[in-house]
Formats: sequence, structure tokens, C-alpha cells
Amino acid sequence: MSIDVTWLGHATVVLDVDGTRLVSDPLLRPHAGVLRRRTPPPDAATWAGTSAVLLSHLHLDHADVRSLRMLPGVPVITAGDNARWVRRKGLLAQVPDGGGWIRVGDGSVEVRLVPAVHRSRPMPHRPNAANGHLVRSSSGVVWIAGDTELFPGLVELPRLAGAAVDVAIVPVGGWGPRLSAGHLGPDEAAEACRAVGARCAVPYHWATLHLPGGRDRPRGWMDAAGPAFEAALEPPCRPVVLGVGESVTVAG
Repeated sequence: MSIDVTWLGHATVVLDVDGTRLVSDPLLRPHAGVLRRRTPPPDAATWAGTSAVLLSHLHLDHADVRSLRMLPGVPVITAGDNARWVRRKGLLAQVPDGGGWIRVGDGSVEVRLVPAVHRSRPMPHRPNAANGHLVRSSSGVVWIAGDTELFPGLVELPRLAGAAVDVAIVPVGGWGPRLSAGHLGPDEAAEACRAVGARCAVPYHWATLHLPGGRDRPRGWMDAAGPAFEAALEPPCRPVVLGVGESVTVAG
């Protein structure tokens, strides 16, 4: 049994777990608003057959309406306020009843929402709820953090999952060299993985998006966060730093 993780850039991750495919915060186009993608957009084959979208919040670099519409008929699992916004866009949305688990695919994989603290840059025309996700199956437990800052409740995630966290997928940067409140840098992301007790960790939310003209100023900023996270992470958690489009298989 295994869990396959493919990073498509920024916060878009494909999870293949027990024959079920999940996609987080799909950004499948060359840009998100004014932000530009450094690499070409992912090929459609990388997200074909998706059973559910895991949506963390509604900032433009995470909730791109055109990208969501490239996954027609796929339910979007997100917080209640965000789900109502998703439905107004003509898309499907699911909210776990009573904060519990939703079965996806053939039912062998379950998903639940977990807290995230991300109050920076509120959007007046979109709800500002934020969440992460837990995914569990017989192959293991995955935590996708969404956008968040450190908060005490991280230590509760194994209890919410009912098992140890095998894979943490955590943000380690942003679309600029400076991070606002509500985000994790490399050191904070490493601390989050320690709090959760993850067995291995994949960094995301780096090396992908930039403002026009801001790709190379300051020089090298886009590629710094992943290696910095790898250096900050301590055993027993194992870092797995992927390039955009790369995959890793984690044994269950």
C-alpha cells in the first residue's frame, strides 16, 4: 500500500490514495489574477479522474474559478461559508456533517476538514473561512495544511485523524520574498511538522507564482524556501522536496 504525491506548483497537489485521486487548491492555468506562473500549466492528464477537490480558502491563488471549472462535476470539499460561494459559481460543494469525515471515490478514502489560521488579506467579495484537510485510508494519513500560521491546535491533528500523520504537505513560502501574517515560512513549517509528528513532509507554496517583473528580484528568492525547509526539518520527519511536476511514493 502506498500514497502517491504529485506537486503541480504553488498549492496544487495531486494525491493518489488507494485508487482515489484528490486535488488540492487547483491552479491549472498560466496565472492567478495578476500573479504569473513561472512554469507551464500542468497537463490535463495529471488531474484526470479526480474524485474530489480539497479547497482550503478563497484567495485567488487557491480558488481560481476557471481552474475549478476545468474539473466539472467534481465535488469541492471546503468550509461551509466557502461551500456556499462555490455553489453560487455553479459548482458542486460538500461540507462534512458535524465536522466528521466524508467518504470519497469508492469509499475507501475519507476526508475531513481541520483548522487553519489564515486571517490576513481578507477579501470583501469572498468569504474568508480557512481550513486544512486530513485524508486517511488503509495506506495512511495525509495532512494538507492549506494556508495557515502556527497555532496550538496542530498537536491535536493525530487525534482527529485517529492515527499518526504519515505525510504532511505544508506551505513554506508565498508569491513574494516577504510573507504576511497567516503564512508559514521554512522554519515555521518545520515546527508545524514537529508539532503534528509527521513521518515525512512535502513543501509547497513556493517556486511557482510571482508578480509581473518580480521573478528575479531579489535574485534567487523563488528557489530558496524548499531547500531552507529541508535544512530546518529535524528527524524523525523526513523531507521530500519536489520540483514542480514531480512525484513521490510514500510507503504506507
